[in-house]
Amino acid sequence: MCLMAKSKFNERLVLCVKARKVRDLVKGLDHKVLKGNIDTEVSDVVFDSRKATKDTIFVCIIGAVSDGHDYIKKAYDAGCRAFVIEKDVKDFDEDNESLVIKTDNNRRALAVLSQAIFEHPGNDLTTIAITGTKGKTTTSFMIRDILTQHGKNVGIIGTTGVYIKDKYIEIHNTTPESYDIQKFFRMMVEDGCDTCVMEVSSQALKLDRTYGIEFDYGIFTNLAPDHIGENEHKDYAEYRHCKSILFTQCKHGIFNLDDKETDEMTKNATCDIYTYGFDEDSSLYAENLEYVMKPGMIGISFDSHGAVEGNIVVATPGKFSAYNAMAAILVSSLIGVDIEDIKKALLKTFVKGRVEQVKVSDRFTLMIDYAHNAMSMESLLSTIREYKPKRIVSLFGCGGNRSKLRRYEMGEVSGRLADFSIVTADNSRFENVNDIIDDILVGMKKTDGKYIVIPDRKEAIKYSIENAKDGDIVLLLGKGHEDYQEIEGVRYPFDERVIIAEIMEELGGKI
Repeated sequence: MCLMAKSKFNERLVLCVKARKVRDLVKGLDHKVLKGNIDTEVSDVVFDSRKATKDTIFVCIIGAVSDGHDYIKKAYDAGCRAFVIEKDVKDFDEDNESLVIKTDNNRRALAVLSQAIFEHPGNDLTTIAITGTKGKTTTSFMIRDILTQHGKNVGIIGTTGVYIKDKYIEIHNTTPESYDIQKFFRMMVEDGCDTCVMEVSSQALKLDRTYGIEFDYGIFTNLAPDHIGENEHKDYAEYRHCKSILFTQCKHGIFNLDDKETDEMTKNATCDIYTYGFDEDSSLYAENLEYVMKPGMIGISFDSHGAVEGNIVVATPGKFSAYNAMAAILVSSLIGVDIEDIKKALLKTFVKGRVEQVKVSDRFTLMIDYAHNAMSMESLLSTIREYKPKRIVSLFGCGGNRSKLRRYEMGEVSGRLADFSIVTADNSRFENVNDIIDDILVGMKKTDGKYIVIPDRKEAIKYSIENAKDGDIVLLLGKGHEDYQEIEGVRYPFDERVIIAEIMEELGGKI
């Protein structure tokens, strides 16, 4: 069977999978054959009944809103005759010839079967997994750029999508389902990649999406309360525990020694332990941090000591960029990259939508960032303050059908830390944008911060450009790498880089 994934550049990526006996797919999986022939051959593993055919095995996954066991008959009617169940079902009569296997954990079953159907592609890659509350995306691109400079062919799986050399595939979870991870691993191997850098979310670890993978390297960036609530984590303790699982399934662990949760992360770790930070006891530590601002570049420099010695210049701002860079430097040094390749790569590392500078004028600086909650907004605004701009102008909105608390908090943070706020739309989804803005203003009005409300985001961006003053840093927050606005269930094209270019054309190209 040949599987196809469509890249964003309309290039179809074709991957052919050969038929395998189910007996071979379930090796190492604790299971019981309830009925049927374990030597049945299948050419694909599915967990969506709509993709079930006579050539597939259907794994019934119990999700937050649906249960795969409820769709067994639909899969059967589509010709599927091999099933993995987790609970007793009534959809199999004694006369049909289906193969039925039962496990105690079908998410783990899906992970095991997926690795097997794609012939364990992770064994042919150097795998680097990154977990933490902040910094995963930027760190992954720093590592990619360093290893590419060193001559490696590197793929990425993460928040902004899947990158396989020059190809891009959009995904909707930071860490996709276990089947998709293995599919992307196999695509990378087939396309000549030798390394994969992957963001691993707490939710993925909780739901066994990475079950059975032994990563070569695992990185812990930092931890703060996030993703706690319905259908995520019941409390901070669970969130923290799920993050720590990564370090029971990697060979080498790399930890931010300055983070207060590192002791918890390493408590049950089974890997070798390396550390980074500003603490001199770290395997790699930084000192002499300086903030660098010049035309076309806002960044940092620091001296690296321990595992790697040298002066490092990073083309992204703030102390948090030093931490991201140190994680990237340390893992790269363990892989065998020399200091000159590291320095060259970090000087030009660029991550779409992460403190991304868009040049429109020499008078002020315009940047795009994905900051979409109070914690990330506070971190960014505090960082930008270190560069002593004339003003910080914060343009932001909040997503609809999400926690109102986030709106109150973001309004309060911007009112407190920005010199001027422009409150506008984000992805309003099925809510009225003005209702969302009213919630944001609840927080904003707790401060003395100056603000204006412009619900239309393009008009808000135009206002921010037309009214910027000499020495300002204008931050467009919340969209980052996204290239759409979601309104009433429809995603409309909205790439802020394109929007800025349109505005500059309307303004005659001069500000």
